[in-house]
Amino acid sequence: MKYLLYIVIFILAATSFAQNPEPKKDVKVGLVLSGGGAKGLAHIGVLKKIEEAGVRIDYIGGTSMGAIIGGLYAAGYSAKQLDSIFTEIEFNGLIQDEIPRSAKTFYEKKESEKYAIKLPFDNFDIGFPSGLSKGQNVYNLLSKLTAHVDSINEFDKLPIPFFCVATDVERGNQIILDKGYLPRAILASGAIPSIFSPVSVNDTLMIDGGVINNYPIDEVKAKGMDIIIGVDVQDSLRGRKNLTSAFEVLIQVNNYRTIRDMEVKSKKTDVYINPDIKDFSVLSFDRGREIIKSGEKQAAIVYNDLLNIAAQQRSIERPKIAFLNRNSLYIDTVEINGIEAYTRSYVLGKLKLQIPSEISYDRFNEGINNLSATGNFQDIDYRLEPLGNDSYKIVFNLREDPSKMQLRLGVHYDELYQTSALINVTRKRLFTNNDIASFDFIVGDNVRYNFNYYIDKGFYWSIGLNSKFDFFEKDVSAAFIAEENEINEDILVNKIDLQYGDLTNQLYFETLFRRSFLLGLGVEHKWLRYLSETIGIDENDNPRTIFENTNYFSTYGYLKYDTFDNSFFPNSGLYFRGDFHLYLFAEGRNTDFDQFSIAKAKAGYAFSILDKFSTLITTEGGFKIGNEATQSLDFFLGGYGYKPINNIIPFYGLDALTARGDTYLKSNITFDYELFPKNHISVFADISNIGDNLFETGEWIDGIDYSSFGLGYGIQTFLGPIEVKYAYSPEIEDGFWHIAAGFRF
Repeated sequence: MKYLLYIVIFILAATSFAQNPEPKKDVKVGLVLSGGGAKGLAHIGVLKKIEEAGVRIDYIGGTSMGAIIGGLYAAGYSAKQLDSIFTEIEFNGLIQDEIPRSAKTFYEKKESEKYAIKLPFDNFDIGFPSGLSKGQNVYNLLSKLTAHVDSINEFDKLPIPFFCVATDVERGNQIILDKGYLPRAILASGAIPSIFSPVSVNDTLMIDGGVINNYPIDEVKAKGMDIIIGVDVQDSLRGRKNLTSAFEVLIQVNNYRTIRDMEVKSKKTDVYINPDIKDFSVLSFDRGREIIKSGEKQAAIVYNDLLNIAAQQRSIERPKIAFLNRNSLYIDTVEINGIEAYTRSYVLGKLKLQIPSEISYDRFNEGINNLSATGNFQDIDYRLEPLGNDSYKIVFNLREDPSKMQLRLGVHYDELYQTSALINVTRKRLFTNNDIASFDFIVGDNVRYNFNYYIDKGFYWSIGLNSKFDFFEKDVSAAFIAEENEINEDILVNKIDLQYGDLTNQLYFETLFRRSFLLGLGVEHKWLRYLSETIGIDENDNPRTIFENTNYFSTYGYLKYDTFDNSFFPNSGLYFRGDFHLYLFAEGRNTDFDQFSIAKAKAGYAFSILDKFSTLITTEGGFKIGNEATQSLDFFLGGYGYKPINNIIPFYGLDALTARGDTYLKSNITFDYELFPKNHISVFADISNIGDNLFETGEWIDGIDYSSFGLGYGIQTFLGPIEVKYAYSPEIEDGFWHIAAGFRF
């Protein structure tokens, strides 16, 4: 009986144990993601295998690219989503802070398409920027991708707790960023020295965390993690053949310490994943798909280890994230902090932001980019704060650039001005906030200058003062001045050497109209003088003939619209410029002057049907009203690649200043194919009618006076476009080569 009782107790105890098993141990897993630039894309491949194995990540610590990938994963993105995001990004434009041309104001468009090199020049000392990029495009992208967690300030409260590592650039200390604004923290952690400028967070300047701690395993362990999975994508030491630039040497020097550190840190890692990425560099973003695959391949080797870890965890389904998929936001209020030298209206004008209003994310980012393009702010930190009812308040924390002077340089060649070198000195905040003074001095075959003073009022009326002198010397047909009746009929001349000088002074006012149009009004003084030393004797017995030497005074207005994505090789966009000048009086050689006006307009449309293949169609025209005796400001046709001056109009297949008249019409079509990145082949055709009183006589539609067609090749360089074009004109039964290089000024 006693033994029977023991048996019954044993059976009951066993049954009770079977019905109430001991709770399964749940291990916490920390993920460490190192920095490595483009090599960090391998993190995405590793995350794919981690998800496939069913491992639950409980904490993420990342540095640099590891902070970017880890921060987005912590914010709720899956590995598959990250794969889609990062394989669609154009990294060169993102890293270099390329700003879409359509996003810039008219002033910034003009300034950005003129100078090849821009350097700080305070106190007349040449300096160098702290980085090639401010990281503004990266920040804009991160802000949009993390908009759904905007209200989270403690990174422990993200879908997966997270921190990243940055370096205090002033003290060399490690900074753990585990609170604040997530995009700002990630940007600071990834601010690679020499590529990105330092990032200010809480008034501390920070750079890439990889400088101090590129693999924060100890910090992740300190969060109470039982198991550490680490992904190491750091550079290995390179041989001398691969150290061909200052940037590569800088990376190599930093790698000395991180490689030594990894000898210890890798042994602390429970599952150490080191993808084979020796064939890639920190800038190999164009090979992103291969790098992601390398991460998957290496993680597959430890896949059984990942399965074992998953088996020790309780299965917890990742929460579904309510991503903000909207394409626009309603901005009710804007708060701007940190401005002293610039006004609120200036900032809002550059942002192209009128409140309250609804604006698309793309349009908002364009405004941010345009504010960045001014170069007046070292930091543009902003945050969207929800106000309820789907409206937002935007808080800007700006850090003004203390630099006030710049030295800007450029070079150019064309068939009209010939060889030119540009030296520019620009001074901001010369007399008042929002003003900028700029002086171009141009040397070469023809000496010129251009001075501009501009007070930028944003959406309000801005004020400008411009003074410029243009000069060129060119052989032109005798017909160019035949109407002046200055040539002795006994002298047979086919070509004359013409010296053409123009001094123009303008006072103008302009404002944005309907956000996209630029409306301007002004008054102008123009001194126009041209002569030839080929023929004639003047009153002082000098061997020359002066054909024009007159001061003209006028008032004018203009309207501009420009959304071309590229000024020289547009793939999309619309362009319009209308200009009207009323010449009121004159003083000088032109004694037959009577009031007259000149109106002209140009419109263009660029579009792409196939990838890398675009079409540009333009049409333009102009006419003079009144005073047929004054011909100095008539339209002159021919040439290509020079800066516009007066009414001298480019036309393929003709030499500059070939055709003349007080009325002209012109149309062009260009087919462009981008054979290689920034290398363009083009086929084009021009037609034009030019003459006197074409609309009155009906000759504007009686036929085609001039036509041309041809083939061109162009390359986009940091100096500007370099173009070679050959065009044939049936009317003159001859062909003409057009060569232009550099930005036009």
